[in-house]
Amino acid sequence: MIFTEISETVKLAFDSIRQSKLRSFLASLGVVIGISFVILMGWILSGLDGAMQSTFNIIGVDMLYVDKWDWAGGRNWKLVEQRKDITLEEFYRFRDKIKTPELVFPQLRQWGITVKYEKDYYQGLQISGTTYEQSLTPSGEVMQGRYFSQFEDEMGSDVIILGFNVNNMLFPEGDGIGKIIKVNGRKYSVVGVIRKQGTSFFDFMDNVSYIPLKSFTKAFGKTDRSISIGVKAGSEERLDEVREETKAVMRQVRGLEPGDDDDFAVNETKAFESSVASIRLYVWGVGIGMTILSFIVGIIGIMNIMFVSVTERTKEIGIRKAIGAKKRSIWLQFIVESSTLSFIGALTSFIVVSLIVFPVATFLPKVVPETDFLSPFIPLDLLIIASIVSIFVGILSGLIPAVRASNLDPVDALRYE
Repeated sequence: MIFTEISETVKLAFDSIRQSKLRSFLASLGVVIGISFVILMGWILSGLDGAMQSTFNIIGVDMLYVDKWDWAGGRNWKLVEQRKDITLEEFYRFRDKIKTPELVFPQLRQWGITVKYEKDYYQGLQISGTTYEQSLTPSGEVMQGRYFSQFEDEMGSDVIILGFNVNNMLFPEGDGIGKIIKVNGRKYSVVGVIRKQGTSFFDFMDNVSYIPLKSFTKAFGKTDRSISIGVKAGSEERLDEVREETKAVMRQVRGLEPGDDDDFAVNETKAFESSVASIRLYVWGVGIGMTILSFIVGIIGIMNIMFVSVTERTKEIGIRKAIGAKKRSIWLQFIVESSTLSFIGALTSFIVVSLIVFPVATFLPKVVPETDFLSPFIPLDLLIIASIVSIFVGILSGLIPAVRASNLDPVDALRYE
């Protein structure tokens, strides 16, 4: 009996919507806008999260980098700038003392480098001097050729592994292995190409090329720059243990007393997580604010239509109550009607957003490469969340009109003209 009552009530609700198609669509327009905001925000943030995770994987989730500078900022720049440079001699002492990491290797960097091949040359690139251990980390994986060997490392051979963008600029046909290029006038043999590492967040990583540390110091010197020390823990589970030993050993190497502040930074991918979380919070805050405003407009629109519907069907409600219809049937009819209006708005927004998302994600990265993190498809969980939210908004919109309709006196309703 109860199922028959519910099915009849639902049928009446759908009949009412079909009789006023245009009015129903206009009533759900606010919900269309609100749900569209929810889906588009979630779509963008989902892509950003994926791009950020790719960046973390490239840097290495089990990697630490001891540096003069804090990657995530947050400190007084003038105080950080006054820190002593980390020297190669300190690296060697650090490497000899530390026990827990899987790998330890140095990185010396030189910016603003000019790289030339035959008549073509490019400026503003970065060269990193390091050791062969770099090849055992995610950032040292090659897509063509090979990394320089331990022998080439120890001999300081003039060999170079090109960054992805550098290789594409110098050798657009992809035939750079074995070629001789000039780096600030010094000849180097190309032995490998690093796989693409840059994402929307760190595109500059593809502009970095690597040469053996001894070759770097011969070409650029070592006394006027601070180095970075790469520390590979071996697994994410060992990261805390390695981080603590790294700090302790580095403090010993730097000659710090127990009460002194660290005059170096231990950087890792987690350094960006709080910054990313803040950005995500701001984006969601702005988006949710706009969404709430849209939903308020949608709720008012649907509620207004439902009040009009109650007024138009006052006599019908009186007849139904006179022949025995219960309050819950009247109440359920208007709740189902308002929820359906809202859900129709959600379905409409799915179609509209899909028509926007696919071409944008397909063609925009060709014009703006930084948007390559956008997916041409909307995540299924966003559609489910949006559907649930729309139904909730519909129930909220129809609640007061439904209560008013179910409480109508049948005698007064039958006399209504």
